[in-house]
Amino acid sequence: MTSPSSRPARRAAVLPRRAVALSIPVAVTALLAASGPAMASSVGAAGAGDPYFPLSGNGGYDVGHYALTLSYTPKSGHLDGKAVVSARATQHLTRFDLDLKGLKVSRVTVDGAQAAFRRDGQELVVTPRHALKKGQDFHVTVAYAGTPGPVTDPDGSLDGWIPTDDGAFVAGEPQGAMTWFPGNSHPKDKASYDITISVPKGDTAVSNGVLLGQRTAHGRTTFRWRETQPMAAYLATATVGKFQVQQYTTKDGIQVYNALDPREAKDAAPVVKKLPSVLAWESKLFGPYPFKAAGAIVDHAPKVGYALETQTRPVYDSAPDLSTLVHESAHQWFGDSVTLTRWQDIWLNEGFATYAEWLYAEQHGGQSAQQTFDKEYATAATDELWSFPPDDPGSGAHIFASPVYTRGAMALHKLRTAVGDATFFRVLRTWATEHRGGHGTTAQFIALSEKLSGKDLTALFHTWIGTAGKPSSP
Repeated sequence: MTSPSSRPARRAAVLPRRAVALSIPVAVTALLAASGPAMASSVGAAGAGDPYFPLSGNGGYDVGHYALTLSYTPKSGHLDGKAVVSARATQHLTRFDLDLKGLKVSRVTVDGAQAAFRRDGQELVVTPRHALKKGQDFHVTVAYAGTPGPVTDPDGSLDGWIPTDDGAFVAGEPQGAMTWFPGNSHPKDKASYDITISVPKGDTAVSNGVLLGQRTAHGRTTFRWRETQPMAAYLATATVGKFQVQQYTTKDGIQVYNALDPREAKDAAPVVKKLPSVLAWESKLFGPYPFKAAGAIVDHAPKVGYALETQTRPVYDSAPDLSTLVHESAHQWFGDSVTLTRWQDIWLNEGFATYAEWLYAEQHGGQSAQQTFDKEYATAATDELWSFPPDDPGSGAHIFASPVYTRGAMALHKLRTAVGDATFFRVLRTWATEHRGGHGTTAQFIALSEKLSGKDLTALFHTWIGTAGKPSSP
């Protein structure tokens, strides 16, 4: 996500939550009651255990693939959806949850058999006709509809399905995926995606990965998108609007698809044109680009106030500047390919992408990373920059605050000066390579840094990411 220094403060206002209660059949309820504690052990947890977002994600299964079929009409704001969630049970399951907020569910099946379901806040609670064995592959199909809207995050900003004057800006960090499809929405459960979106003729629907095709019939155009690489739910998008589309393949074989709102196209074009060179530069520093596709979605969404690194194709609320493009592109390595395991570790996303901005400036005629570091260190000790440690913001309200971004980048610069450029860039490339398509933690990054440098870096990381307050010396 865009760093605080290059975006306005995130804001509030959200559509009210709507819940639809559908009862589990009496026979099933009686069975659950009669089974007592033994049955409880076969119920998937309602959350993935993240302390910042306790209900994000679910327990008892891992998703391998999402097949989403959507039909959206911007004029009415109505969405019809069908989700086929292919998963594997990680425990014996008589019941499990999917994250879904606000939309009305009409039918749920598990492996083709109708399943009982009910709503509990943001949870869609599913009771299959037959219990699932540990290790069993299964398919959940959910039919749903309604008028999707965003959620308000702890910091007052909007994320999820955010309506615009010509469609929707869809950006799910940290918890907005549940506003438009049912799933296991914590970042630690990544999956591949097929996303098919039907919109009125003349509109464009842009998602992740490669465009498989588009077809217009009966006044509507259907776009079929596929992302084969593992993707966290918050990085999925289905942004809709009036767009000018650019398609080409880079010399490295990356399929580029850009979608520019006509109102932003003139200002965006010179920056978006640099995308191939930015990706090539980042590939030299961080290792090969981790995906088959790339691009940019530049929307006109003045109420949003940020950009997001949606996988393969970041979404921007307005024409980005070059630093923002560099930042969101760097996230394709740090955040998208290598994904956090818990939201506490978000500095691994934002600190790294912010430092990529510093490096780009340093290597393209701007001020050096050391000069940028010195400027930030000169900030008063009472500034928010020093208010909490980057590796533990303390709550979801602070995960997009300046310590995560700027002080996270400062920590990386201190690592660089401590171990030297050769080792530092080896650390970044090794991190991106060893965790490609997977996850990482702060402890793992520190361990890797110490292994490759041969140095004890405990004090450095404790000072720069592990404690609040301004360090006594730069």
